[in-house]
Amino acid sequence: MRLYVAPLQGYTGSAWRRFHSKVYGPVAEAYISPFVRVEKGEPRRRDLRDIAPDDCTGYRLVPQIIFRNMDEFNILADAVCSLGYREIDLNMGCPFPLQTGKGRGAAMVGRRDLLEEVAREMENRRDVTFSVKMRLGMENPDEWKGIAGTLNAMPLSHITVHPRTAMQGYGGELYLESFGEFLDSSRHPVIFNGELHSPADCIAVGRRFPTVSGVMIGRGLLARPSLAAEIATGEEWDRDRRIAHILSFHRDLSAYSRERYCGESQILSMLKPFWDYLEPEIGRKVAKRIRKAGSLRSYGTAVSEVR
Repeated sequence: MRLYVAPLQGYTGSAWRRFHSKVYGPVAEAYISPFVRVEKGEPRRRDLRDIAPDDCTGYRLVPQIIFRNMDEFNILADAVCSLGYREIDLNMGCPFPLQTGKGRGAAMVGRRDLLEEVAREMENRRDVTFSVKMRLGMENPDEWKGIAGTLNAMPLSHITVHPRTAMQGYGGELYLESFGEFLDSSRHPVIFNGELHSPADCIAVGRRFPTVSGVMIGRGLLARPSLAAEIATGEEWDRDRRIAHILSFHRDLSAYSRERYCGESQILSMLKPFWDYLEPEIGRKVAKRIRKAGSLRSYGTAVSEVR
């Protein structure tokens, strides 16, 4: 199965991606960037900096865009292509009301007319490969059925499906039966995304859905950065090996942040999120000390206790 790394705002930025691929190797088919969006009529500059090609070397990056109309779609597609990319992932899965309330993200599942316009525009961009990352619906896991034909008519390389609704956020049951229906109805390769925390979880997905084309891992990878390598090699790592690689990963991020940013507060704001999902690996007490650290010295002391 192909393995993709999911986009997570505030976590999987260019530095994280670079050093993850360095420490764990080129085990992923691709990393998907956190979405690029329009701000005041133009692509948000910090989003474009995150996908600047010079900072995204050593791995395959697929930029993701989020949009609410054809104007935004074209602005963002043009911006991404101007950087030299010829692959774009369309965000149809973001569950946050700030985006869905404006018709973006998961709300796109209910906007067939706009998706038909997007499909026509794709025909004018034959030099670009498109993919989609989506939810099953806003409130109902069968909402995808209203756009199934439109998706099948699009020239897509694959569709990644998180089998929840937007209203669920990142909790609640996975609608696996609805995912199975989607898989059976899709003429495109389908990637499974959601609640993958161990190699065994990915094996279970493959056994239940033999025709699935791959998996995408996100929060599970933040909590276990070696997960992609373990899945790719079929070898489950012991804790000592996982911790050693986590510390190597953090050393690279720390050196980069200290070189690139000024002031303790700014450096700490870049480093602390690294540990947000790692409490199960490093323990509650150490994780708490890292969160409470108010200086680089106290932060370094806390990190030195990770073992």
